[in-house]
Amino acid sequence: MRELAETARQWAAQGRTGVLARPLTEQGFGPRRPADALLIDQDGHCHGTLYRGAFDAYLAAEAAALPADHTAAVRTVSVHDDEVKQAGLTCGGQAEVLLQSLHTVPARWWDLLADGSDAALITRLDGARTRAAGTVETPGPEGADEPAEAVKRARELLGRRRAGRDLRATDDGLVLIEACPAVPHLVIVGGGELAELLAAQARLLDWHATVETAAEDAVRLLARQPAAACLVVLSHEPDVDVPVLSAALTTGVPYVGALGSRHTQARRAADLIRAGLDEELLGRVHGPIGLDLGARTPAETALAICAEVLSALDGSEVRVLREGHPR
Repeated sequence: MRELAETARQWAAQGRTGVLARPLTEQGFGPRRPADALLIDQDGHCHGTLYRGAFDAYLAAEAAALPADHTAAVRTVSVHDDEVKQAGLTCGGQAEVLLQSLHTVPARWWDLLADGSDAALITRLDGARTRAAGTVETPGPEGADEPAEAVKRARELLGRRRAGRDLRATDDGLVLIEACPAVPHLVIVGGGELAELLAAQARLLDWHATVETAAEDAVRLLARQPAAACLVVLSHEPDVDVPVLSAALTTGVPYVGALGSRHTQARRAADLIRAGLDEELLGRVHGPIGLDLGARTPAETALAICAEVLSALDGSEVRVLREGHPR
């Protein structure tokens, strides 16, 4: 979304018009990035990604056919059978795609996305889904003019650090809620093979990752964007891990994990208490670190740690999907 935001701002500066296309409702298609969207300019040029480009030509043609004074339109797209393989999708599906005139999308939305900050967009739609007005909602106290239910949902999605969209009928009408929290930043303190593998695994998840060995550098990173930071301490040096853990626990970093045996965990806990932290804060430390996936190798351990980070950010309990319930 950051690259898409830069393009939208560039188009606005150049006076180019167009539409923003993204799903209102969808079924199927398999796993995909929940924030995927497509920009279509006045000449039919597309930028961004939506369903691996399977419907770009159709959506561009539909956008070009819209009347000049339109603000929103909904088009249904679907792919099934042999078309699925040709499109490079995991499975077939159907979606309602909102084509929204760019002039109704607030510039503040693009600014927040381009800066990599938390952002949520609440777009009001009329009953026929042919008119739209977009307003931006950030985690602060603003947004009082928006439907309370929509604001609450936007903040919930941002708090889970998960991008997502939600179409809801409220007392004030139909709204599309879109959340794009800042990308999680894995701050890895300590070096070695596991640090390298953790950084590689984070990049596979489209997260940011930084490996630091100096306590002051790690603390500076955590302070830069604490709501998006996730700390993994591999260091076993008290003069490094204690100040870093203290900083993370007192600034609200959503995930704090520390590698080490139970003896090492007990030593760290005692050091942190002497540093002035209480038992409640210490209870936020994930240690021993990682989900119990039966990991043995460094690569498997990196996967187990990132899986625990993902679960913690989402606020979900780990379960076997076949035994769980749909969310």
